[in-house]
Amino acid sequence: MRSTEPMRTDRRPVEESSRPGLASHVRLTFDRTREQHVLLGPEAVVVLNRTGADILGLCDGQRTVGQIVAELRGRYERVSDGEVQRFLERLVAKRCVEVSDG
Repeated sequence: MRSTEPMRTDRRPVEESSRPGLASHVRLTFDRTREQHVLLGPEAVVVLNRTGADILGLCDGQRTVGQIVAELRGRYERVSDGEVQRFLERLVAKRCVEVSDG
């Protein structure tokens, strides 16, 4: 079920219960020239490592940060809740990611 909470784009912390999603003006894609995933915006390109691409691939506005971390733990040996939250907070600050409160 989709949350009716408004999407947040300010600098408040991303919580475990937050539901991140890509902002409507950006898209996640694979750049064949760079051979890396990138986040494309109107006037910016953010080059992502594999972990960053995996995190953003799970940001559908439905999953909570806690659910994203749990999914990543099934793929990687060590996943830090704090690192995932800080990564998302940086992208919220750049207006690439929006979050709704649980």
